[in-house]
Amino acid sequence: MFDNNDKTILLTGCAGFIGSNFVPYFLDKYKEYNLVNLDLLTYAGDLANLNECENNPKYKFIKGDICNRELVEFIFDEYDIRGVIHFAAESHVDNSIKNPGLFMQTNVNGTFTLIDVAQKFWMNKPFEYKKDYAGCRFHHISTDEVYGTLNETDLFTEETPYAPNSPYSASKASSDMVVRAYQETYGLNTVITNCSNNYGPKQHDEKLIPTIIRKALAGEAIPIYGDGKNIRDWLYVLDHCKGIDLVYHTGEEANVYNIGGRNERTNLQIVDTICSILDKKIPKENSYKTLITFVEDRAGHDRRYAIDADKLENKLGWKADENFDSGIIKTVEWYLSKYRIN
Repeated sequence: MFDNNDKTILLTGCAGFIGSNFVPYFLDKYKEYNLVNLDLLTYAGDLANLNECENNPKYKFIKGDICNRELVEFIFDEYDIRGVIHFAAESHVDNSIKNPGLFMQTNVNGTFTLIDVAQKFWMNKPFEYKKDYAGCRFHHISTDEVYGTLNETDLFTEETPYAPNSPYSASKASSDMVVRAYQETYGLNTVITNCSNNYGPKQHDEKLIPTIIRKALAGEAIPIYGDGKNIRDWLYVLDHCKGIDLVYHTGEEANVYNIGGRNERTNLQIVDTICSILDKKIPKENSYKTLITFVEDRAGHDRRYAIDADKLENKLGWKADENFDSGIIKTVEWYLSKYRIN
């Protein structure tokens, strides 16, 4: 058991990409918290991502499903949970097209289970926290995909109407609405962060940047959807973690904060940059760019996402430490180390 003098926060899904970067960052920065990580360890979760934390006395891993109400209630009661940072989600758009029901179950029902247990554990009745639980906060991690697609010039803001276009983004938009409802109906202290595309160490191999690196190193065709001109705003994962930290501790209750890297790139620019880095680091007879192959576009593929992070920057003082040029080199080097190629 933990030291009872310290507050315990429940984290969900932190064997995955973003969470497994967040946990060591948070443990190192804050000595006054205990962290419980609830993760089902689906294909996207890997405990090896948290090897550096497993012996930390302030950290505990529990394998389980956020939809399992009995388990969630047990964790709140056993560890006297005083805050939630909710990362857990099915997040791969292609998978959501093939199996939308799983996304609805995890992202919508799972979020509902967590927030409903939190509300009942922390509160006597709507708008009345229990004596020792005032200030307990539920922080929901969401995505810019809830806003749909953009024209060539605008940016997503916190006021952009929701217009999700895939089963994944629809499930995340729905979970955002559940969180909002618990704020408005019960007075539960909530914040939501919507982030742009993350990249960096520990990302699952199925995602775009790891796929480009993996295929290139194997000498295989690098698949790029459609014409490759879909635009995303790229955010280095540690910058995202710092933004989450800031919003959890200092964000205004009932607010949404968008976290973006101000690094818009087309998929073609991404693959070109990575291949250029690999050409320098591990040169072969032909450039890795010769492996680029265009494949049939994804159904409902949003053309452009880009986030306006003004609110987070101006009100809370957040600023990304990495630009794409610095972050992508760190990322490629991490994957070369992972694949033991130096």
